[in-house]
This record gives sequence, C-alpha cells and structure tokens, in this order.
Amino acid sequence: MKTLNRSFRGKDKPTDVLSFPFHEQDELKRPDLYRSGIQGEKIPFILGEIVICPEVAAKNAALYGASIMEEMRRLLVHGFLHLLGYDHEKGEALARRMRTKERQLINALERMD
Repeated sequence: MKTLNRSFRGKDKPTDVLSFPFHEQDELKRPDLYRSGIQGEKIPFILGEIVICPEVAAKNAALYGASIMEEMRRLLVHGFLHLLGYDHEKGEALARRMRTKERQLINALERMD
C-alpha cells in the first residue's frame, strides 16, 4: 500500500484506502456508460477500483474503538465516494459533504444487516 500511495499520490507512507476511478468526472455524465438497474435507475457499468490495506484498517479500528468489519465497511464506503467524485481534501465544505454522505451510506448498510 505504501508503494501505491507513493506512486499515485506522492505520499511515502501506507494509507488505509485508495480509489482508482476508471473515468474522469465529466465522463460519468455520458449516457453510454450507464445501464438500467432493477428499478429503472441508471447505473454506471464500472466506476473503478478500491484498494484497502487490512493492516492500516486494523490499526484504525483499534484507534476508533470499532470492529475490523466496521472499519472495512467505512473504508469501502469512503473509497466508493471517491469514485463518485467526492473529495475531502479539496476544502472543509467538501469534506463535510463527504462525511455526511459517508454516514448516510454506512447507516443504510447497517440497516441491511
């Protein structure tokens, strides 16, 4: 994970999650990238890849008082939001927006358990 973080973000340290979008944000508006979902909603074929580091996730879980599964879920949602164009590193307002969406999605997933 350290190698990926250094190669793609210029940060020479391990990180918990990295997202690699397959499309630029403006491309996500192209209708040919979508198909109809079960309820007729438009769904992108493939957004990108998410890489999670289990060792860092385990450290985070201990730090936050969460289970490893809770932390893995949080990181998966966090990475997914990055694929959708959310970015907490571009200002506090965008970070708040991303944290809010993160909480909404995590809560929805927890209700599904």
